[in-house]
Amino acid sequence: MTHEAYRAAAADVIYLAACAVDGKKPDAARVAEMDLQALYQAADRHLLTGVTAMALESAGVRDEAFNQAKGKAIRKVAALEVERAAVLAGLEEAGIWYLPLKGTVLKDLYPALGMRQMADIDILYDAARTKEVRSIMEGLGFLAEPFGRGRHDHYYKQPVCNFELHRALFSLAHDEKLYAYYRDPRPRMVKDEDNAFGYHFSPEDFYIYMIAHEYRHYSGGGTGLRSLLDTYVYWTRLGETLDRSCLDRELDKLGLRDFEEQNRSLALHLFGGEALTGQEQEMLDYVTFSGTYGTMQNRVKNRMAAYGGGENGKLRYMWDRFFVPVRQTNKNYRAYAAAYPLFYRHKLLLPLLPFYRLGRKWAGAKAELRALRREGQRTE
Repeated sequence: MTHEAYRAAAADVIYLAACAVDGKKPDAARVAEMDLQALYQAADRHLLTGVTAMALESAGVRDEAFNQAKGKAIRKVAALEVERAAVLAGLEEAGIWYLPLKGTVLKDLYPALGMRQMADIDILYDAARTKEVRSIMEGLGFLAEPFGRGRHDHYYKQPVCNFELHRALFSLAHDEKLYAYYRDPRPRMVKDEDNAFGYHFSPEDFYIYMIAHEYRHYSGGGTGLRSLLDTYVYWTRLGETLDRSCLDRELDKLGLRDFEEQNRSLALHLFGGEALTGQEQEMLDYVTFSGTYGTMQNRVKNRMAAYGGGENGKLRYMWDRFFVPVRQTNKNYRAYAAAYPLFYRHKLLLPLLPFYRLGRKWAGAKAELRALRREGQRTE
């Protein structure tokens, strides 16, 4: 598919998603002109096949690929919710505090089950109880792959259940302001009324975390249209009730006030059917071609830019990616030490760490090198 064909298909996804979340029937004439195969490819790349299928169905269009995608989206959300109830019951019984995050909360703002698709369920919990949490998850039939690395553990249960259980919301490998702000989120957590150990964020704090999380992806490899749809749904449902002065104050602390304004403006204009400014169109193109999980090319480009761009930025990028920090004064030291504890406990092993990282993620390393080569060619 050409760039222009993909851009057109993505525009159709945006239109149909807006119709679905706002309860509007799509225009039959416009739907009749859509390339359903291209539409599916664009929707799938942004994890929006469920909501697109529901809009098509309301317009009287029943396509087999979209029908299957809708059924899969509904079944997965339902299965995840059943498992979530079991996990939270286990945490309650063990007396471990927890706070559900992201999609598992956002999905309740969408009009129908499966309209907000989820790849997994994210839960923040008491980091001091990590081993007990692993025991609970394994007792429920989950496998930890891997365990004890970084700020969260991945748990998987066949056939489709994925959980990310977070010990922290951000790490030192992310923006330093984000890490510092969320280093201890407990003062911002509000106790649930219907359980003993569950917590939630206030509407303002949930939105701030949404923006912080989106920015982390946007400034890294990029983020997709689903994130913009989340912003649109959250703001159209709850925006009038939010304390704007609180949002501005906290977003200023994070250095994200401008990003939030740009992101919110784009989301409201885009899904509200309004004309976009030139800056918004540029931002939309970046998001459209990033997909849900971003691209390696964006990641390399953004990191090179952070190092000043050009040949100097390329060299600094390569140095930072291959050579590991050995001094605690290095801003990446704690992040590396948390990710590779064995090597940092036994410092004589540190010279082997770059080769270990390359071997463990060779496919990703090759993709990164190709992206670095392409980006370097653009700066010549």
